[in-house]
Amino acid sequence: MIHTLTYPWFALYVKSHHEKAVAAALHNKGYPDFLPLYRGRHRHAGGFRDVDLPLFPNYVFCRFDPDARLPILITPGVFQVVGNSHGPEPVAESEIDALQRIVGSGLQVQPWPFLKTGDRVSVAEGPLQGAEGFVQAVDGNCRLVVSITLLQRSVAVDLDRRWIRPVGPWVPHLASPDCLHAGLQETQSDR
Repeated sequence: MIHTLTYPWFALYVKSHHEKAVAAALHNKGYPDFLPLYRGRHRHAGGFRDVDLPLFPNYVFCRFDPDARLPILITPGVFQVVGNSHGPEPVAESEIDALQRIVGSGLQVQPWPFLKTGDRVSVAEGPLQGAEGFVQAVDGNCRLVVSITLLQRSVAVDLDRRWIRPVGPWVPHLASPDCLHAGLQETQSDR
């Protein structure tokens, strides 16, 4: 391998549905690449089939010297290196390590919305389906706090973390393994 592993990992924004081709091209150029995949169902010719899909659509991870990134940028399908106004921003080594462990574990993995404090969420499954509110805090257990503003009272209920979804469009990202503590407000339809 012509490139050392001392360089940080970077996220590359790539052309849609070209993640595998970009990863292969980077590999052929001698760059360490990482394209985390999951097994998903894809509609195909009158039915469904299981296929390997990117956990992060439009992104491929690659180790390289950020000061010598031209060979990366001219790779067909690569649009840009993800960063800020000061240049490419490396991905934390611990995050890539955790992601590689998850993908290599053989456990079922899937994209999950990235939720943080203040995000509006909805309960998509279970007996509280349809309730909406805001994430109040990240907590070690899966407890949802439901607040009735008019009464200034709240109740807590243990809830499966997988039932919570963000309200509105989301880009799949690996979510925190922590359960979320969310406050839900009574809606007109609940009365």
